[in-house]
Amino acid sequence: METFNKKALLQRLDDQVEQHIADAVALFQNRDNEFLNRPSDTGGWSIAQCLDHLNSYGHYYLPRMREKLRAAPSTEKKDFTSTWMGAYFTRMMDPETGKRKFKALKGHIPPSDLDSAAVVGEFIRQQEELLYLLRMGVRKDLDAIRVPVSILPFIRMKIGDVFQFIVAHDERHMQQAKRNLLLENVY
Repeated sequence: METFNKKALLQRLDDQVEQHIADAVALFQNRDNEFLNRPSDTGGWSIAQCLDHLNSYGHYYLPRMREKLRAAPSTEKKDFTSTWMGAYFTRMMDPETGKRKFKALKGHIPPSDLDSAAVVGEFIRQQEELLYLLRMGVRKDLDAIRVPVSILPFIRMKIGDVFQFIVAHDERHMQQAKRNLLLENVY
C-alpha cells in the first residue's frame, strides 16, 4: 500500500490524459480509414483496434465512475492510499513496470474492420470525460468511493486505484498504437 498526495496524483494522471488527447488529435485524427485499420507489421492490433479496445473499457468504467463521484460528498481529505490489489493491477498495466503481454478479455477484443473516424472521435470524447472525472476527484475521498471491477464486478476497487489503472492501461495501448506509426515512418 502506498499513500499519495491526492492533488499531485490527480495532476500527474491529468497530465497523462492531456497527452493522450494531444497525441490522438495530432497523430490519429483525420487519418484515413485504411491507414488506421492496417494491422501492425508485427502481427498486433491496428491503431483503430488499440483505441477501440480502450473505448470498450471506457464504456464500462466512465459511467460508473461518474455516478459514484457525483453521489459522493465533498471532502478536504488530502491523501489517497492505494490498495495492494490496485497497485498490482496498475503495475501490471503500466508499460514501464508491466512488461508481460496479456490476452484481451472477451468483450474487449476489437474487430479488425472499424469505422476508424468514429473510434478516434469516441476515444477523444472518453479522454475528455476522464479529465473531467479526475478534476472532480480533487474534491472527493478517493479512498471511500468504490467501483466494481469489469472482470469481477463483485470486487470493488477504490476509485483512486481505478483512475491509476485506467490511465496506465491507456498509456500501454497508446504506446502500442504509436509503434504502428513508427513502423510506417510517419511519426
